[in-house]
Amino acid sequence: MAYTPELQATAASVSEALEMMDAGATALLIGDDRFGMRLAGHFTLEEIQETTKAAHARGVKVIVSMNNLMSNELLRELPDFVAALGEISVDAVEFNDPSVLAAVKEHAPKIALHWNAEMTSTNYATANYWGRKGASRVVLARELNMDEITEMIPHLDIEAQVQVHGMTNIYHSKRQLVASYMTHQGRQVEGNLGKERGLFLIEAERRDEKFPIYEDRNGTHIMSSDDICIIEDLHIMLNAGVQSFKIEGLLKPAAYNAAVVRAYRQAIDTYLQDPEGYAYDESWLDEVRQLQDPERELSFGFFYKEQVY
Repeated sequence: MAYTPELQATAASVSEALEMMDAGATALLIGDDRFGMRLAGHFTLEEIQETTKAAHARGVKVIVSMNNLMSNELLRELPDFVAALGEISVDAVEFNDPSVLAAVKEHAPKIALHWNAEMTSTNYATANYWGRKGASRVVLARELNMDEITEMIPHLDIEAQVQVHGMTNIYHSKRQLVASYMTHQGRQVEGNLGKERGLFLIEAERRDEKFPIYEDRNGTHIMSSDDICIIEDLHIMLNAGVQSFKIEGLLKPAAYNAAVVRAYRQAIDTYLQDPEGYAYDESWLDEVRQLQDPERELSFGFFYKEQVY
């Protein structure tokens, strides 16, 4: 079978999902924020169904994120939600808790399972363990470097996904930390402290870096101050056979995300046309650079760093 890597994008709404497909995404990551954390936007079951119908008409896959920390209360809601996803015929569910895997196997066995344990998805033995339990893909930790990623691929019995663009989560707490801090200061907490507020943290030692922070029903989330951008060396992972590349669109406008998808679509298509003669073209990023927040650097993330856990 010909190598056809997936280009996955997140979407904050049905309309953005359509934009990402128009831009060249071949898979969409969406979800209900009861079950998924750090989603670009909340989708009801009706919106998931609408998006899935539109996606399947274009040959695009739909993956539903269910990476939340599952409480006993949430467990009671799992069977009906998973069964509904089965009726909608979404293509896959992204999970980290075994309760989700068990629910999918029981209530929607045709749905594929993608294991995503965030920063702990770091080795092929554990990924293959989840493969034996039913997972067909591992979402590799964002903290892995290029050598760790490419050297892992031959040892995997399941597909691998790598995030190639966008911000990453650096801290999470189930507590409402910002609201508590503001209350402690005697400040009135007006409205919600969600993604639309545009809040950020600044460290005393790194005053030139802004770390986006927001709160929702799942707690407090602090995000990276820069954006991963590995398009320049995407060919290394294409050479290694990575099956899926993710563009994280959280806290980004749809126009920016569409520009990113177009850039990576160009790189992937050019490589597939002639792997031996492939050469990166800096102009592919022109539109992205025009839309890039000047206070957020495009970086290689951990791709060329030695991470210590």
